[in-house]
Amino acid sequence: MRPLAKKGFTLSVLIYAVLHFIHYFHANSWTEALLPIAGLFSLVFAFGVLPLRKLQLQTFLAVTAIGVLAATSQNFWQDLASAFVQMKSLIALLLIVPMISWVLREEPYIEEIMSFGNKWLNKSQTFYAGLMGMTQIISHFLLFGVVPMMYRFIDSFLKDHKDEAWENYKGTAILRGFALSTMWVISIPSFIFAVGAMDAVLWKSMLLGLGAAIAGTLLSVVFATADEKRYGKDFSAVLTNEIDKAVANSRNAGRWNRDVAEFVFLFISLFGTIFILHEWTGADFLVVIPLVILVWTFLYFLLKRRTGNYAREAAIYYSEGVSKQAQQFSILLAAGLLIYALNQSAVGDYVIGAMNYLTGHVPFLNLLFLIPFIVIFLGFIGLGPLPVIVLVTGVLESAVLPFPPELIVLAVTSGSVISIILSPFVMPVIILSSVNGLSGIRNGLRFNLKFAIAFYIMIQVFVQTLLYFWS
Repeated sequence: MRPLAKKGFTLSVLIYAVLHFIHYFHANSWTEALLPIAGLFSLVFAFGVLPLRKLQLQTFLAVTAIGVLAATSQNFWQDLASAFVQMKSLIALLLIVPMISWVLREEPYIEEIMSFGNKWLNKSQTFYAGLMGMTQIISHFLLFGVVPMMYRFIDSFLKDHKDEAWENYKGTAILRGFALSTMWVISIPSFIFAVGAMDAVLWKSMLLGLGAAIAGTLLSVVFATADEKRYGKDFSAVLTNEIDKAVANSRNAGRWNRDVAEFVFLFISLFGTIFILHEWTGADFLVVIPLVILVWTFLYFLLKRRTGNYAREAAIYYSEGVSKQAQQFSILLAAGLLIYALNQSAVGDYVIGAMNYLTGHVPFLNLLFLIPFIVIFLGFIGLGPLPVIVLVTGVLESAVLPFPPELIVLAVTSGSVISIILSPFVMPVIILSSVNGLSGIRNGLRFNLKFAIAFYIMIQVFVQTLLYFWS
C-alpha cells in the first residue's frame, strides 16, 4: 500500500506543478479545474506515505480549515477548490529547488573555498564568521538541507574534536547561519513568499535582510568568542593546523583556484539570470526561480558533458526524492487551506484587532514588536519556518497595516530566525540533533537563548529606528 501511495504522491505533485506553470502562462478552464484535483490527490496520497506521528499537524490544519469554511463560506465546494491551489507556487518551487544540490555534488566546491580562504580563516572568530557566511551562501542552493551538509563537512574537517565546546562552536555557526539566510536569500521560499504576500519591494527587503544578517553574524561571533573563553579552549590553534592540512590536500595549487572561480560564476549566473528575467518579463519570482533552475541545472550537466549523471540524479529524485518531501508538501497544502479559510472569515481581523488593542494600551508598543512573537510561538508548537511565514503573512496580507511592507517582512523573518535557532520541534534543529547526537533542547534553547534575546533587541532597535525615519 505504501509503495503505491509514494508513486501516487510523486505523480500527483508533478502534475500539480506542471498544471501550475501551464495555468500561469496560459490560463484556461481545464487547468483551473484540474489544479485543485491534483492538490487534493497530493494531500490524500501524502497521508498514505507518512506514518501517523507525522500527520498530526496536517490533520489539525486541514480539519480546522474545513471547519472554518463550513461555518463561513457561501459556496463551500468552490472555496475548498480555491483553497487547494493557494500553495501552488510554493510547492512548484520546493519541488524544483533541490535540483541545485545535484550541481554541488559534482565538484568539491566547498572544500576548495575553505582551502582558498585559509589566510582569512585561521582565527576562531574569522572561521566562525566564514562558516556562517558559507552556510548562508550554500542555503541559496540547498535550503535547510545546508544544515546536515555543512555539519558533515565541518565535522570531517574537525573529526578529532567532538566535545561540547566544539559541538557548540560548529552547531551554532551552522544553525544561526541558516536561520539568518531566511531574512534575505531569494531562493528561501519563506522569504520570497513573505515579500510577495506583503507586496514589498524585493531589493529593499533583501538589502534590509542582508544588513540584519551581517549584524546577526557579528553578534554571533561575539557570543562564540565568549563561549570559547567560558570553555577555556583555544580554537584558533586547532583551526590553523587543520587548515594547513586542507591546503596541502587541495587539488588547486598556486594562487588561482579553478573550483572557487567556477563556483562564483555558477552563483552569479543562476541568481543574476533570475533577476534579469524577472525585470525583463515581469513574471512572478515564484515562477521565474524554478524555471531558471530547471534550465540552469540541465545546462551545467550538458556543458560538463555529464548528461548521464543528470539522468541518474533525475531518476533517483523521481523514485525517492519527491516522496521524501511528503511531510513538507502536505503541511503546505493544509496550511494553504487554513490561510484561505481565515482570509474568507473575520479571524484575521480579530487577530490584528487584538494586537492593536494591546499596542493601544502599552506606551511605545506597536505591531512590529509583537509580530516576531507570533512566529516564535508557532515554531514552538511544531510549525517550521515556511508554514509559519505562510500562515502569519497570509493573515497579515488581508489587514491594512500602517507600516512599510519591507519592515513587516523584516519583523516576520526576524521571528523566523529566533524560532529556527530555539525551537527543538522545527526541522533545522531536529536535523542538527540527528547528526551531532545532542538533544534538541541543547542545540536550540541551551546554546542559543542568550543570543536570541540579544538578536531580538538588536533587530527591534533597527526596525523601530528605521520606522521613525521612514515615517
